[in-house]
Amino acid sequence: MRTALVYHEEMTAARLLWEDPECEIERPERLTAALERLQQGGLEQRCLQLAAREASEAELGLVHSPEYVSLLRGTQALGTEELRALSGQYDAVYFHPSTFHCARLAAGAALQLVDAVLTGAAHNGLALVRPPGHHSQRAAANGFCVFNNVAIAAKHAQQKHGLQRILIVDWDVHHGQGIQYIFEDDPSVLYFSWHRYEHGCFWPYLQESDADAVGLGQGRGFTVNLPWNQGQMQATPECFAHLTQLLQLLAGGRVCAVLEGGYHLESLSQSVCMVVKALLGDPAPPLSGSMVPQHSALESIQSVRAAQAPHWTSLQQQGPAPLLSPSTCSPEGRRLPVSPGGPEFKAAEAQTSAVLRSPLDQLHLYPTPPVRTAAALTAQDAALVLPPDVLRQEGSAPQEETQAWARLHAALAQDTAFIALGKVLHLLNGILDGQVSSGIATTPAAAATLEVAIRRSLSHRAQRVLCVAVGQLDQPPDLASDGRNLWLNIRGKEAAALSMFHVSVPLPGTTGGFLSCILALVLPLAYGFQPDLVLVALGPAHGLQDPQAALLAALLRGPAGGRVLVLVEQESTSQLAGVLARVLHGEAPPSLGPFSMASPEDLQALIHLRGQLEAQWKMLQLLLEFRDLVA
Repeated sequence: MRTALVYHEEMTAARLLWEDPECEIERPERLTAALERLQQGGLEQRCLQLAAREASEAELGLVHSPEYVSLLRGTQALGTEELRALSGQYDAVYFHPSTFHCARLAAGAALQLVDAVLTGAAHNGLALVRPPGHHSQRAAANGFCVFNNVAIAAKHAQQKHGLQRILIVDWDVHHGQGIQYIFEDDPSVLYFSWHRYEHGCFWPYLQESDADAVGLGQGRGFTVNLPWNQGQMQATPECFAHLTQLLQLLAGGRVCAVLEGGYHLESLSQSVCMVVKALLGDPAPPLSGSMVPQHSALESIQSVRAAQAPHWTSLQQQGPAPLLSPSTCSPEGRRLPVSPGGPEFKAAEAQTSAVLRSPLDQLHLYPTPPVRTAAALTAQDAALVLPPDVLRQEGSAPQEETQAWARLHAALAQDTAFIALGKVLHLLNGILDGQVSSGIATTPAAAATLEVAIRRSLSHRAQRVLCVAVGQLDQPPDLASDGRNLWLNIRGKEAAALSMFHVSVPLPGTTGGFLSCILALVLPLAYGFQPDLVLVALGPAHGLQDPQAALLAALLRGPAGGRVLVLVEQESTSQLAGVLARVLHGEAPPSLGPFSMASPEDLQALIHLRGQLEAQWKMLQLLLEFRDLVA
């Protein structure tokens, strides 16, 4: 895996030449602080470093009008007062004699990154750029943005590389209306924006930033706005690592990240580092705090569902969303508008960032283990080809320790199972002690080995262990009573919540059903439980195809900070162990293949379980409408 980092120091040349409280937050230190933090964390050195080039005027013309490009070219010869007068014609914009050069470098950096990823020179990457771009429109600068870097890069990817479908995910605090306008009638680009809206009282104060803006003409359904209407974004730096990790599951992991806003230097630099660590394949730090969604967030998500349902069959299948008590404030009770550089915005950002940067250095708080992924294989699997960076573990736990744990099951006394158990214990100890992030092990006795792994983990450092058991595996006795172990059985005989910590669901028979099961049940429970370790066991007759098993393992890297141990029944390994080792190491899982809708039976099972569990697990409230579904 190669991660590109595209940058050029000359992008720091443009700066504000006069006093303007609204614009002073967009400053060169945004780039230098982020780059210094990348260097301090040893992340820049791990990347493929590329110097940004200028975008040509023809490339700028993919999005912008010739007259606008000509106007910007002319700013190079203007004096300070002329620049100030021209800046005043736009909303929250300032120009400098170097703006045209910096903006061409910013757009060119995004183009270079796309070329590197799509030609195979890099697997993914980050373009560290300024000025930002997502507010810029065809013939207008806006919100510190001059050229629309991401939109230009998307058009370039279509025209030069022949891409037919592009996803743009915009998680800036402000809505990227410029990107939306450019692609709102284009079904080949899906634009998703998550932003502060506050019922239109947060800049850029646009009705089209709300959930009901879904695109125009053939592009209807390809604009998705998720507006946050209450409070601040509350997106911690580690949250960006999780978001990036989720995106890497798509498009074969071909992710091009481009810096947009972010004006508090400490939180910006931390968040940039978290994105780069995720792109490099490092595990995301565990999320902290209460895993309870706010009412206003649920309201926003359901508004998006209602607006998008006419355009997406999968959302239609889920049935109508129920009405919630609206949190929408009356016009008299609304807060004053918040502009991008106004006093209230700066105070709010400083307050949020003060919370986000405690402790100050997330990189040192969550050090990366020396070994990212290790494999403990039986002699039968010795010829299995592993990725070059995955450690093939040869060591075993001490004989006495292995013998003590083997007494739990007669099956573990057999030679091959006993040897495999020793290797599993050695690998598990490495994960629990922080020397190994994740691992995969093969065994001829998955059920017995799984019980040992659970009991060993709970007796050594782990306070909460999530176990996802796939196949003919029963929960060991005496583990469900204290709440330290959450047992999820996929391919159980029936959908049943035997307790808050013991859940069984049949294996869905379609890709849509499988995705619904994982995303709407397994993942919310996993994040809500906040485990210290995730154990995944693929037992006898587990029934998962290799891509399904890979996706499950990849998604479960998130909840416990990457601490995942996968146990695979030896009879079902084939090439599965190699596929799992690659996704645990940070590679994208293989495609699930053509999408097929979930069956009514699978959806009913999911609705039944959620109805039983949502009172205890607040993360399941995210999709309360499931219980209203009629098969």
